[in-house]
Amino acid sequence: MKEQHILAYVQAAAPTLGLELDAQRAAAVAQHFGRTLAMARLLEQAPLAPELELAEIYRAAPFPGAQESA
Repeated sequence: MKEQHILAYVQAAAPTLGLELDAQRAAAVAQHFGRTLAMARLLEQAPLAPELELAEIYRAAPFPGAQESA
């Protein structure tokens, strides 16, 4: 995705979300989206087996002071 496409998306999506972005702010948001896209593409290329996915083994700790039911 090219920078101008990301900027066009930000400019089109902002009013839908009720956001008023001037040109400078829209460009900054588009720049952040571009960086996020680049990071996501790198992560998608990482070869991870299902058993290595932390989300599969994640278990939230009990809230402090709360007793965990057995």
